[in-house]
Parts: sequence; C-alpha cells; structure tokens
Amino acid sequence: MILVLDNAVDGGYMADEIAHFLPDAHVYNYPNEDGDPSLADVDGVVIGGSEVGVYDEPDQPWITDQKRFARRLVEEGVPTLGICFGHQILNAALGGSVVDSGTARLHLRDAEFDDDDPLFDGVEPTVPVLHSDVVTELGEGMELIGRADYYEYFATRHRDSPVWSVQYHPEFTPRIVDEYDGWEETDRSFEESTATRTLRNFADLVESHGSD
Repeated sequence: MILVLDNAVDGGYMADEIAHFLPDAHVYNYPNEDGDPSLADVDGVVIGGSEVGVYDEPDQPWITDQKRFARRLVEEGVPTLGICFGHQILNAALGGSVVDSGTARLHLRDAEFDDDDPLFDGVEPTVPVLHSDVVTELGEGMELIGRADYYEYFATRHRDSPVWSVQYHPEFTPRIVDEYDGWEETDRSFEESTATRTLRNFADLVESHGSD
C-alpha cells in the first residue's frame, strides 16, 4: 500500500488525484489528523502539495512534525516521492532552503530530467507546475536529477535512500484545469505531457523495492 500525505490545510489539494494514479493507495490528511500515520503495511509514501509554504512553520506547527516524519522516512529507507510542497519539505527537513520566488507559475513548463533515473522513464519534458516557492539549497544527501530554465533544483533524489522529489504536479491533468483559477494557457499542450507516468514509475519502484 502507498500512503499519500494530503497536506491541504483547508482541503482540495489533489491528494485524491495522486491516489487515482496509484494501484493501492490510502490518503491521510496530515495537517488535520492527530500525529503521524502508522507505517505498518505501508510500502511507500507520497508527500503531496499544500497551499502553505514550509517557511510557514510558526503558524503551521504540523510542518515541524512532518519534517521529522520525512527524516524518518529517509532514515528507514521507505520509498518516498515528494511532489511540490513534498519536494520542498523533504529538502528542508534535511537542512535545505526554500523561499518564495515571488512569481506564481500555473502552466505547462519544459524541464530536463536525468535519462538514467527510473522515475522519469517515459516522462516527456513538458510537465504541469503550480507553485511560487522554490528550493534554493538542497538537503543533505539530496542530489540534482531535474532542472528547468528558471529553477535549478527542479527534481532531486537521495543518494542513499529510495527517496525522490519533483517540483511539478504529475497528478494535474486537463480534467481538473478548470478547478484552478489563474491557470495559464501557453504554446505547450497536455498532449505533449506524460507527467502522470511519474506516479506509475514510482509505484513500480515501490514494488521492486519490496521484492529486493
């Protein structure tokens, strides 16, 4: 089973969409539950997006708890994928830095991914992004595996633990575009995007990790 951490404080941040692309998933709303979820019977974890930033920790005390939980996932070698806020909190939990870039991006964007990383098997460069916060310094042990022209640390992987993180939203599809005010149409098309393959690939990596 893959545990999906829904980090929406007030609801509606696509955790169910993430679960839709996974073979066996359970969604846990971290900000509004009491304590960490159990890892019993959990084969992998996806840390989802949020409407808050990791720097909002003083006003959102659950972020401190999730940082600790993220470090536990790394230390125990639990296969983990961070998406958007999840990308940021994994790096921040390991000592990296995250800031608000001051520019909100809600559109399809091109990125460059490391061809030899199995997370990106069949993933085309065009991916959906919805963020203004960016990682400016990698967490300890995290290595660069994806970059964009405006963002150096677009995707990362831990050198020793089966932990990946991406800034883009692989779960974001044309079916839910109308739900997001401010979505910007560009010359890129969802027909060029296979971003959802990221989630399928992660599920395969979880399965192969369990069979090792």
